[in-house]
Amino acid sequence: MAYNLLEGKRGVIFGALNPDSIAWKIAEKAVEEGAAITLTNTEVALRMGETKKLADRFNTEVIAADATNTDDLNNLLTRSMEVLGGQIDFILHSIGMSPNVRKGRHYSDLDYKGLDKTLNISAISFHKVLQCARKLDAINEWGSVVALSYVAAQRTFYGYNDMADAKALLESIARSFGYIYGRERNVRINTISQSPTKTTAGSGVRGFDRLLDFSERMSPLGNASAEECADYCITLFSDLTRKVTMQNLFHDGGFSSMGMSLRALTQYEKGLDGEYETDQPDDHKYD
Repeated sequence: MAYNLLEGKRGVIFGALNPDSIAWKIAEKAVEEGAAITLTNTEVALRMGETKKLADRFNTEVIAADATNTDDLNNLLTRSMEVLGGQIDFILHSIGMSPNVRKGRHYSDLDYKGLDKTLNISAISFHKVLQCARKLDAINEWGSVVALSYVAAQRTFYGYNDMADAKALLESIARSFGYIYGRERNVRINTISQSPTKTTAGSGVRGFDRLLDFSERMSPLGNASAEECADYCITLFSDLTRKVTMQNLFHDGGFSSMGMSLRALTQYEKGLDGEYETDQPDDHKYD
């Protein structure tokens, strides 16, 4: 059911790779709620993914951009304003990638060139988007910018690796830039800390299926789906949340406030009689 929460608004959506992407669901919901949008991703992602199909559905434009490249971002924002007919009202940053996770590097043995890429792509790109938008005056007054985060920014999760550092930096950027943009243009900047969700990126995290099961057992309301995340994100793009900014907002069924649930404890007790198993090298046997 649509409520026309974004009627007349214009937005830019980063990261709608395929129907499994949270950004894909958010793009669909934004259009359903009355917004006009442009879609963007890297050239490689556009070749590999299905973004063009989504753009065709909405009769909109896909604008290739590397979010780590300010020239690309300037072109993206300028072209989006041309296509949409004015300043942008909302932006979704849904970008994350770790070469170290992909290569299975242990956190105590990171490849630092890989770490640089992780931070640049997954977090610093957010700063670049905001800096370019501010210099171009691309975001309308009372506009809204949202980036997708994860609770590993605050708590240690085995296997999340250097992506946890990236998410912590992402949330810090939202606070720091939120102050500046809020004072100058009443633009609010927030992050959503979403439940683990089956996406192309999320599935690459070591032990993801077990993490998904654990968080489902721990969360009083269960895991939040990509569709539910889209609903929540739309409220942050809307005028209903004009005074919400510089926040990391947990959308995780209550997981972030839990210590131990009965369902998780019961499952844990079932495994106490089994032998300890590990597929890690001896120097990481206590991971």
